[in-house]
Amino acid sequence: MGFANMLVSGSMTMVLPFLSLYIESFGQYSPAEVQRWAGIVFGVSFLVAFLVSPIWGRIGDRFGRKSILIGTGFGIALSVFLMGYVESVGALFVLRAFMGLATGFIPASMALISAQSNKRTAGETLGTLQMGTVSGGLLGPLFGGLIADTVGMELTFILTALVLALATLLVIFGVKEVIFEEKDEKRRSYHWKEVIRHIVTHPLLIIVMVVALIVQLVNFSVQPLLALYVGELTSAENMAFLAGMAFSVTGLGNLLATRKWGQIGDRIGHEKILLLLLVLSGLFFIPQAFVTELWQLVLLRFLYGIQVGGLIPCTTAYIRQVCPVSMQGEVLGYNQSFRFLGNVIGPVSGGVIASSFGIPAVFIFSGILLIITAIVVKIILNHKDLNKENKSERTQTVV
Repeated sequence: MGFANMLVSGSMTMVLPFLSLYIESFGQYSPAEVQRWAGIVFGVSFLVAFLVSPIWGRIGDRFGRKSILIGTGFGIALSVFLMGYVESVGALFVLRAFMGLATGFIPASMALISAQSNKRTAGETLGTLQMGTVSGGLLGPLFGGLIADTVGMELTFILTALVLALATLLVIFGVKEVIFEEKDEKRRSYHWKEVIRHIVTHPLLIIVMVVALIVQLVNFSVQPLLALYVGELTSAENMAFLAGMAFSVTGLGNLLATRKWGQIGDRIGHEKILLLLLVLSGLFFIPQAFVTELWQLVLLRFLYGIQVGGLIPCTTAYIRQVCPVSMQGEVLGYNQSFRFLGNVIGPVSGGVIASSFGIPAVFIFSGILLIITAIVVKIILNHKDLNKENKSERTQTVV
């Protein structure tokens, strides 16, 4: 499943390096129009995915996650294949929207692996799965740009679709869906109102989803601006490569640390790891606004990547621990919706802040947002511990 995730994640990001150039080939567009259309075409997939992720999760809970993986895998492959034959930016927009409709593969894979994981080792297991997703995200743009330069943009879409189809075939023939049932868990169907009630009555579960939103918002707030920021720090000719390195080094830190953070969370509690990593992420993000050399930015982004790498598996493992297995897919769908919402809000907020206060301000605002989120998590944890102590005292009094 991790290998299939690597292929899907890589295929989804292969087209990013030349998306603007592909739009430019459709007609006589000004640079401003190309940038605007690139933002719209890129963002529509996440917007649609934000709306449909809980629906995919609910369907997976009722009818099995493997069927969702197969349907969404072939759906994404079809949309990418057709992108190689479009002749207008409007048609590309429609296909990217359809891709968002079918973007349930990676959250469904997390739900499938989560459902067959022991609660005590869920962090390590999901961290291992996350390594596949991160690896694909790192390698995808690299191979996408290389293939596009070699065989052309249109053929790159077709090759990407074939890789997606291969990943789906891996699931069909290589993955068996089983459920790890804890002794205190019973299989039953939950109405969507019961799922919402379960989320609302667990404040820490809500804040875990907010953490997922904040992480994506912070990451995507600087992504469109990173090349410009690198240009301010150096005058080297290979600017695109240096910007790609500054972005990918975060994923490298993520890849190295994500499984280890999951293991630590299994031992001491994922909510404690969430608190620690939010603080550390903020502390390594804010100084990126004050660097004067490129190597300083690369080092800080690598250290930031090590911290942020544990947040996704720890949020997923926490959901595994506090949600009955029969509603996990739907709850993970809501969690994924929050992540997709962060993907949409991040570039917009980053652009607004950068245009008003400059690019360094984006790092400061985003880092402060991580610290504020950590403070909220700490308050909720203290409140939870206080309620637990009061409940224990009442029990002792009754005895």
